[in-house]
Amino acid sequence: MSITSPPRVSLAPFGIDRRLPDLATPQTIPEALALAIDLGGNGLVPGDGKTAELWEILATLAAHDLAIARAVEPHLDAVAILEQAAQHPVPGATWGVFAAEGGDDPLIYADGALTGTKPWCSLAASLDRALVTARTVSGDRQLYSVDLSHPGITVEQGAWHSRGLAEIPSGPVHFATVAATPVGAPGWYLTRPGFAWGGIAVAACWFGGAVGIARAVFDAAVLRSTDTITTMHLGAIDESIGSARRALAEASALVDAGEATGRAGEILAKRVRATVANTCDLVIERAGRALGPAPLALDEQHAKRVADLTVYVRQHHAERDEASLGAKLLDAGELPW
Repeated sequence: MSITSPPRVSLAPFGIDRRLPDLATPQTIPEALALAIDLGGNGLVPGDGKTAELWEILATLAAHDLAIARAVEPHLDAVAILEQAAQHPVPGATWGVFAAEGGDDPLIYADGALTGTKPWCSLAASLDRALVTARTVSGDRQLYSVDLSHPGITVEQGAWHSRGLAEIPSGPVHFATVAATPVGAPGWYLTRPGFAWGGIAVAACWFGGAVGIARAVFDAAVLRSTDTITTMHLGAIDESIGSARRALAEASALVDAGEATGRAGEILAKRVRATVANTCDLVIERAGRALGPAPLALDEQHAKRVADLTVYVRQHHAERDEASLGAKLLDAGELPW
């Protein structure tokens, strides 16, 4: 693993302290998972006073390579979840969080075991353990800890055809009477404050991916300093990047101040994710216009960044998530601004 620190993505204004001095730069998914274990052991969990540092690390890794950040973020989320539940992760194990719902064979917990199919299980074949949501026989949604080496687990191969995040296969996993340990009470996973905070951590990864693409536009603008079209696109990108950075910085301060719990935390997460997702869409579009087709066709690193971010940011459900935000504001029953 390289020990060279990547250029930092800072949540502070004007790029202050642009390097994280002890952050290695993984080049492969196994290296990323090894880094995740190291970071998870350093007490970097949201709400403990270092939320901005945590999100800066994720954004910095994402600006380097979104797939690397995509491997690290779920492990750190799992560590934070287990800490909130007053449980301890297995030392040296790599973790995922499989919480997507859907499909014709839903995952059911009964008699101490899980049976069914879980969709969208990222890196399931490469991880040691996972936190998995499932329904109980009474219909409650609950979180469970599972050992992914259990013989009843089958990772479906060949289901991931994405050109973006190609290194992060996220297909279905089949469970056949797999022993599982409850984590928290029924419904706890969705109602705990950390659920909203974890959603913002994902947005920090999106933000870093956008910064990585934006840097290519900056480099091009330096070479074309007399090209007003390129500098126009650079200005628009900077404006949007600044809005996303400020949203993440404010959110990190609110989380650490204990002011992002309950409905306030839910609304904050929805606002921040929408702001960052809109920035990602703008950066992808403006970069394409500023740079033209050449880097998408001939620059492997840039083309990968664009493909990775295009797939990753679609975890934000666009108009559906905007409608959800609007509904939350109405449910709050008070003027929001």
